[in-house]
Amino acid sequence: MEYIIIIISAIFVNNIVLAQFLGICPFVGVSNKISTSIGMGGAVLFVITLSTIVTWLIQTYVLNALGLHFLQTIAFIVVIASLVQMVEIILKKVSPALYSALGVFLPLISTNCAVLGVAILTIQKEYTLIEGVVFSSSTALGFGLALVIFAGIREHLDLMEVPKGMRGVPIALVTAGILALAFMGFTGIV
Repeated sequence: MEYIIIIISAIFVNNIVLAQFLGICPFVGVSNKISTSIGMGGAVLFVITLSTIVTWLIQTYVLNALGLHFLQTIAFIVVIASLVQMVEIILKKVSPALYSALGVFLPLISTNCAVLGVAILTIQKEYTLIEGVVFSSSTALGFGLALVIFAGIREHLDLMEVPKGMRGVPIALVTAGILALAFMGFTGIV
């Protein structure tokens, strides 16, 4: 039951983009088309889950063991950036098709604050490794869901008559605000 609460909370109630405002840059920047949003969502799912596993292990067995937990943020940034680079190199050699599909999104993910935020939140909430993996993958799914919904709305808005002063980013921000309000409706669930 605890895992179900973590999943529902991470996807709907405490959505990383719409409730915690982490990962806004790719949310606004990559959400022009549904196809690119799905690609970015998949890449974020992979990187957030993998980085949470690695950072949890480093926090538990290195930083806490040596009393260096004050180096958490710096260590996590280095680990996430290195991890993204390693994943990019491995994908390029092992699966060129997957690399070409995610190639554009992988460098963007290393600067996505949602990846670092989820790693730190996993430690702050004192999750076990399994709970951390469930939380991180659910958070990434929530990010992808919000991104795809937002991209669908933006594609629809491109076909609508929008006042000249509201075209582009202004209408996108208003739409993101309304989408965040819609997700607030899930607050009482968990």
